[in-house]
Amino acid sequence: MTETMSVGDAALAYTESGSGDPIVWLHGSGPGATGASNFGATVSAFADHRNIIVDLPGWGSSPRPATDEPLIYHAAEQVTRTMTALGIDRAHLVGNSYGGGVAMRIAVTRPERVGRLILMAPGGVLPADAPPWPVGLQHLFAYMAAEKPSREAMAAFVRLMVYDESLATEALIDERYEASLRAHPELPIPPNFGDMTPDLPRIAARTLLVWGREDQTVPLTWAPTILHGIPDAELRVLPHCRHWVQYERAPEFNRIVREFLADAGAATQAKG
Repeated sequence: MTETMSVGDAALAYTESGSGDPIVWLHGSGPGATGASNFGATVSAFADHRNIIVDLPGWGSSPRPATDEPLIYHAAEQVTRTMTALGIDRAHLVGNSYGGGVAMRIAVTRPERVGRLILMAPGGVLPADAPPWPVGLQHLFAYMAAEKPSREAMAAFVRLMVYDESLATEALIDERYEASLRAHPELPIPPNFGDMTPDLPRIAARTLLVWGREDQTVPLTWAPTILHGIPDAELRVLPHCRHWVQYERAPEFNRIVREFLADAGAATQAKG
């Protein structure tokens, strides 16, 4: 069940499940995105963790407060406040796309609150020659800019997110389209997400980057900046996969992440 937490002058919606070492799950910025749409089917593989799935400000059931602050910076502060309100001193962060940028921002500003980072094609780090935008971002921005977005536009967007277009089911398209109409972001195009590039060397958390080789939204060619910028980062690339790694390659994603987190647990026990 979705709960809403008041955090200062904002409110953040979230769902909670499982028990154990906490994981906070941070979704992407695509139209119709919510925490549940990105990770609802994923957390069942992590039932031995306390899972907090967040709706970031302005998406899902979380209202968008008036702010001129870059979206990543604002969202990171709200997520950190929510962790505090939930009694979570430290958590692993899993961030998809925009949510990856939010996770990186928390790791920079509140390093003591972060265990490990798992980032799937994270946002917030752009190459110097962007724009032009990759085709996935072109569709995302066009959808956001539309006064009355269409289901056909949503279908085109969802199909770009997956390598195997059979995974872009009519039910999934309907779900995302209806969610986008309930919480259609009113943002400048392109949105002011914020730039994490200068801060990458300040990320102390051990970091796992997971990328779909055929990603057309945050392309693999953008990965080296993050891989070489974060001091303790490693990269896993999954072939025949686009932007929604956790959805399109769920078994491999779950295995890779569980191994990465199990190694964190073993390291903690060894230090103890």
